Parts: sequence; structure tokens; C-alpha cells
Amino acid sequence: MEVINAGVNGINGGIMSHLEIPRLPTIRDIDITGRKVFMRIDINVPMDPDTGEILDDRRIRTHSSFIRKIMEEYRPALVLASHQGRPGDSDFTSMEKHAELLSKYTGIDIRYIPDVIGPKALEEINNLKPGEILLLDNLRLLSEEVLEAPPERQALTIMARRLSSVINIYMNDAFATAHRSQPSIVGLPLLMPSCIGPLFEREMEAVKKVFGSGESPRIYVLGGSKVRELLRVIENLMRNKLADRILTTGLLAHLFLVAKGVNIGTENMKILEEKGVLPLVPRARYILLRGAPVETPVDLKVEVNGDVRNTYIGEVRGVAKDIGENTVQIYSDLIRDARIIVMRGPAGVIEDERFRDGTLRILDAVYSSNAFTLIAGGHLASMVNESKLSNRIHVSTGGNALLLFLSGEELPALKALELSAKMFLGW
Repeated sequence: MEVINAGVNGINGGIMSHLEIPRLPTIRDIDITGRKVFMRIDINVPMDPDTGEILDDRRIRTHSSFIRKIMEEYRPALVLASHQGRPGDSDFTSMEKHAELLSKYTGIDIRYIPDVIGPKALEEINNLKPGEILLLDNLRLLSEEVLEAPPERQALTIMARRLSSVINIYMNDAFATAHRSQPSIVGLPLLMPSCIGPLFEREMEAVKKVFGSGESPRIYVLGGSKVRELLRVIENLMRNKLADRILTTGLLAHLFLVAKGVNIGTENMKILEEKGVLPLVPRARYILLRGAPVETPVDLKVEVNGDVRNTYIGEVRGVAKDIGENTVQIYSDLIRDARIIVMRGPAGVIEDERFRDGTLRILDAVYSSNAFTLIAGGHLASMVNESKLSNRIHVSTGGNALLLFLSGEELPALKALELSAKMFLGW
């Protein structure tokens, strides 16, 4: 394991913390030139439930640029594989449209096969030549790929054994799935030499930059719907002294306001109760009592009988759906002075045009700051203005995976790749 010295002067001052980030094999550690490579990617994208059309192809475009570079430099016989949706959901479809877009964005003819581990798929993989690319069908067509189990068990699945019989090297370039423990993520690495792909490596470098830099202030802007998970993130940040300020928005902010004894109105209390957030108040209160640097809004943008109003805390009437004008200004000033920024989740109900302003203006503050910024995927990524991005802003493809990593949890994909390095590379 590579030990990264976080070197942060946290709220209690001067305490050094250490975070262990594993050293994982990359393309530079395994020669993939002309070899048959299974490349696990994540091109699971939003789809229109009525037409089946792809609504946002950002992930496909991102992967395409790296796939093109790999083919230009190494010319492997490349087998691509991903999932799309879950069985029973409206976005659970074949990968045919994905193949068309991959071909378009890479400029390479990518063959799609409506099969995963059947005789036709194995034959196509066997016949694949260096410089050619094949995309398998939706991995979750196989029940084994839906179930979670330890790497040792997943290596025994029919899926892992069949694919390993026709593949030389495994490459994981799907950081967004690193929190899953499925055959294509943790089983295959135990059966052959394995490495991370360039996109996965870029994600890990961004994480190292956040945790390994001694620069401060470090600002975390946390919002979105995953309140329980965000509390775990905050607890981990406190434990490792990794944050100077934690700016809260959305349901998380409402929870901490209640924990502070602030009256957020009956309608918002009811929403917290309906979403199962209200029982977390004692936990949030304990976090505050321990001295966590948690900041909460001073005003909120609320909806009252269809009208939008900006209301100060303590005078809230109606449903709160965004942070208020003064809060935006305060948070933006703090962000502009930061050296490290991590953002997770939008600040408001961005599905409604009237409540997108808080998120957009906080992002504007990020664009104008000099901080290295890690934006943790998900809905927030859809709000990013790509024309304003720079080398110091990294938009992660892995919302949930990154969230769990920030919580201090071990990601199954990383563990499997570490085991593979010991087994096949002697690390």
C-alpha cells in the first residue's frame, strides 16, 4: 500500500493524518501490445424511458478518448464490456446504441455482439485480431453479474471462467463501478494479469491530489440526496482531519439546521421524515458537538404556493429547494479562497429551472478559484460547463464509488487489483 500523508491542519490544528491509497498496476506495468485485453468500462448512461434514446453520452465520450489513445499506442485486440441499467428497470437495454456512439467518437469501427459468454461471443473474441475492438452486450444480462460476492467466489463464476479462457489481460477502466463486487470487477483480476486503465488512473491521481496535498484551506461542498452516506463522509473527514470547512446544502443542510435547533418549518420537517432523514438528527448533533467544521445556510430559496421566495433561516415557510442568495455569496467567497475543493451533489432541486441558481453560482466560484477541485460525478456533473473546465478541475465519473472512498471504505475493485498484482506480478 502506498501511504499518502494528508498533512492537513484540521479544526483541532496541526494533527497529521495518513490515508492509505493502494499502488495499482497500470498499462506501464503490463505489456498489452497486440494482446487480447478485456477492458471493463462504465458507459451506463441516462436513457429516455419512452424512446430508449441516450439522453447524456458524456461517459461514452470520455471513455472514447482513452480507448482511441490505447489503440494508437498499443494496438491490442480489445474486448469492451459494460452494464446498462438493472434488470427490470426502463434503462435496462442492449449495448447496440452504445457501440454506435463509441464508433463515432473513437473513429474506429467497433463491432457489437448481442452476446456475453455464449459460443458466439467466445468465437468472436477468439478471432479478434490486434487493432480490432469488440463490444459485448449488457453484462447484467447474466444473473451472476448482478450478485455481489468476495473476489475469490466471483473468480469461480461461469462468467469469469469462460471469459478468462479467451483473454490474456484484464484492464479495469471503470472507477465508477469500483464499489461493486461482481465478476467483471473483482473475479477476472484473480484469473489473469490485471491493471487499471488510463481513466481509472486519472481518477486515482485526483484522489491522491486531494488527500496527499498539504495545501489548505480544504473546502468540502456536500449536498444531494444520499444523506446517510454523506454523514459517513463527514465522520471520516473529521477522523482524518481532512477538512477545514464543510459547506452543506440540500437535505444534508436541513438535517444539520435541525440538529442546531433551527426551525425549518413543518413542510420541510415532513420531507425529512418521509425520506428517512429525521432519525439521523442525533448523529448530526453529535458530529457538531465534536467540533466538526460544518457550515449551514443562512437563507434558503423556498416555494410557497407556486411562488419562489428567498427566506432567512428561522422564518422558513414553504418547501426549501435551494440555498439562498446570501448563502451563495458566503459559500462562494469561501470557495474562492480555497486551495483544495471537493464537491458532491447539487445545492438545490436542479430538475426545476427555478432552483438551479445556487448550484450554478457555486460552480462559477469554482471556475474562478485557484483551487484543485474534485467534482464527484452524479447529477452535479450534468451542471458543469465543460468550456470553463481547466487542468485543476477534475470531474469524476464515479459518484457513488468516490463517495464511499471518501467515507473511508475499502473499494472491492481496488482490493481485487491488489490481489492480482501479488498473484501475477509478484508485488
